[in-house]
Amino acid sequence: MTSEPQRQPAVPLDLGALKTACSNCNLREICLPAGLSHDEVDRLDELVYVRKKLRRAEALFRAGEKFDAIYAVRSGFFKTRVTTPDGRDQVTGFSMAGEILGMDGISHDKHNCDAIALEDSEICTIPYSHLERISLEVPSLQRHFHKVMSREIVRENSVMMLLGVMRAEERLAAFLLNLSQRLNARGYSPVEFNLRMTREEIGSYLGMKLETVSRLFSKFHADGLIEVDQKYIGLRNIEGLREIYAHHTK
Repeated sequence: MTSEPQRQPAVPLDLGALKTACSNCNLREICLPAGLSHDEVDRLDELVYVRKKLRRAEALFRAGEKFDAIYAVRSGFFKTRVTTPDGRDQVTGFSMAGEILGMDGISHDKHNCDAIALEDSEICTIPYSHLERISLEVPSLQRHFHKVMSREIVRENSVMMLLGVMRAEERLAAFLLNLSQRLNARGYSPVEFNLRMTREEIGSYLGMKLETVSRLFSKFHADGLIEVDQKYIGLRNIEGLREIYAHHTK
């Protein structure tokens, strides 16, 4: 029986070095410090950031654990999952660099899902109590954090729509288009990328069986919409995918 990977202790970094790293980070426009003035960025010195690296399959946090921080993904990829009453794991989302994890714990002061690294990753820890205090004093940070929370609500609603009203091929088209848009916002290719998640994890997220996911990937490939080579995906006809996705509105 394989034991669960052991968590590595968080190692505090020099705040000055971190500020320099954040100011030069290609995620600065989509992470928490976005849009802050130099003076406001200086106020972030009061936030005790801690960087942490996680290995593939390592948990950042687990359901039931005490909530005390949110986490900005600096590099890598994560999945969030919940365990259903009958013991099955249900994937609830995928997060990439520049996105925030941990906000599920705000309402009840404990996490209601697991966050698992899909590859070697790095996160920045932001203690929530400090973030609340600084946000009251730096209105632009508070506004941006509200936007981040709103974005998460919109994403959850989009998933509910995926599972509620879309046919299987519409769900997969929407999933691929969403990945493309998010990667493009981070400066990566929107038409060629490697999937960090398995077909089974995609099926869990989209509410489809593994066989259905595999069949649709093969169909999209045969129809000239995508090129597939194991985890490599090349989007060859984005308009065609958009037409499939838009079909549910007709």
